[in-house]
Amino acid sequence: MNARIRRSTIAAVAALVLPFSVMACGSDDSDSSSDDSTAAGEETPGQDDSDKSEESDEKETASEPFGPGCEAVPESGDGSFDGMAKDPVATAAGNNPALSTLVKAVGAADLGDTLNSAEDITVFAPTNDAFDKIPKADLDALLKDKDALSKVLTYHVVDERLAPKDLEDGEYATLAKEKLTVAGSGEKYEVNDESKVVCGNVQTSNATVYIVDTVLMPAK
Repeated sequence: MNARIRRSTIAAVAALVLPFSVMACGSDDSDSSSDDSTAAGEETPGQDDSDKSEESDEKETASEPFGPGCEAVPESGDGSFDGMAKDPVATAAGNNPALSTLVKAVGAADLGDTLNSAEDITVFAPTNDAFDKIPKADLDALLKDKDALSKVLTYHVVDERLAPKDLEDGEYATLAKEKLTVAGSGEKYEVNDESKVVCGNVQTSNATVYIVDTVLMPAK
């Protein structure tokens, strides 16, 4: 009789305790799974989307010309940004009406083939207005002096492609064997503290061009 009572008591206790144990285990597993799922959901999508967006913005900014002077560049044709990107730098400049005086000077110095055959260069290209700042008599004399003209023009050429970020605070050797300095940020840069970049990051097939508002003069 006592044995039967004990067995009945144990069975009753087990019947009461077991459901609570199962519920407790199920609750822990569910909470843990939910926490893991939430953590995974919070960790990946937001960060990945943000990183991709930032990378996309950087690439887009880096690949586009910038500056107020870009408005003077034709929207279509050989002299447009797309057209210039297909030609070497001297040919590309020849198709841009804002650079006609520079093209005339390059021709007078016989530098067209030299610039077109160079690989991965940067050209600081003075606008027609930049050449107009030089007194006419002095400009005419410069255009007739091949050696002096060649020195001035090659002072505008760096033997490597410079991206906008490279211009923030840099000093670069030119083909004229003299250095020039560039400083600035964003879309505002200045060469030698005197010549402003009015249209930057213009691409040709062999060069990156920064159109400037003042002709750069070497020291010697």
